[in-house]
Amino acid sequence: MPRVRKGAARTQARRKLRRQARGYFGANRSQPYRAIDAIIRAGCYAYRDRRQRKRDIRALWITRITAACRMRGLRYSLFMNGLRLAGVKLNRKMLSQIAIEDPKLFDQLAAQASKAATATPAAA
Repeated sequence: MPRVRKGAARTQARRKLRRQARGYFGANRSQPYRAIDAIIRAGCYAYRDRRQRKRDIRALWITRITAACRMRGLRYSLFMNGLRLAGVKLNRKMLSQIAIEDPKLFDQLAAQASKAATATPAAA
């Protein structure tokens, strides 16, 4: 049986490694073993931060809604509870967009939420 050399497969593996390590700094790009470590680490960070981004965006929406509520003399928690009691089913992303793009509608939502929050007695 003839001896098999890795010619094409090795070339393809190196090419893939170099393509993935493109843009890295110093030895992380040029030295294969360092590049492999850098690629694995970058993949871990990418996986983690895809989830982190969702948390960050939700925090941004909440910050925007809080600011809009404070301008109307209302707390975020009372606003959200009032909307829930009033039966308004808007998510935080939509509430954030409304606060930015349509302040008059947000005024109506705030009034409706505060009315619903004050109308129901607090649970003991």
